[in-house]
Amino acid sequence: MTIEEYIELHSSPEPETLRNLIRESHLRLVHGRMCSGHIQGRLLKMLTTMIRPLVAVELGTFTGYSALCIAEGLPEGGKLITIEHQDELEDFLKRSFNSSPFADVIDLRIGDALDICRSMESASADMMFMDADKRQYPEYFQEALRIVRPGGFIIADNTLWDGHVVEPSHADDPQTAGILRFNRMVAESDRCEEVMIPLRDGLTLIRILPV
Repeated sequence: MTIEEYIELHSSPEPETLRNLIRESHLRLVHGRMCSGHIQGRLLKMLTTMIRPLVAVELGTFTGYSALCIAEGLPEGGKLITIEHQDELEDFLKRSFNSSPFADVIDLRIGDALDICRSMESASADMMFMDADKRQYPEYFQEALRIVRPGGFIIADNTLWDGHVVEPSHADDPQTAGILRFNRMVAESDRCEEVMIPLRDGLTLIRILPV
């Protein structure tokens, strides 16, 4: 038994709807492995349950796995705005969400994540999950500090970027450079406290400090 198998065995099981979605993602899409997966998905659900956001925002829906995990953890009256740039995924996502128990609380928006963020009101969300274009993570962070209320949370995925953040040979890669800038901005910001978790490809939990 591997340590990953041991962890899964001792964590809450993945709902059947999400297992089916993983299979569909691998069958129909080239990059099915980009789905959050069992353990990260259960963590997202638990963090959402703990934060109890009335409004959560997700940047980068992909096939909707993480969106469904966040929606599962929302309190009564809560909603999730999830933003996906690839319009060819819209029909897939609508089918996934409509066949789930959470269709009524998920607001899917197709378009550029940064443009949509810039159209949102300040302090209008309680939580944001970032998993979109890594090159734009610094800009997403600036918008997140405006959109998420003081005391709210930002959860950023892929912040270790397959280990490339500590490999000088990848420093000029645009996506690695975006993650490096983002990680530095978060660490140097006086507006938040943060902890980086070496789960999958790196997950950073950020709390925006009360004013």
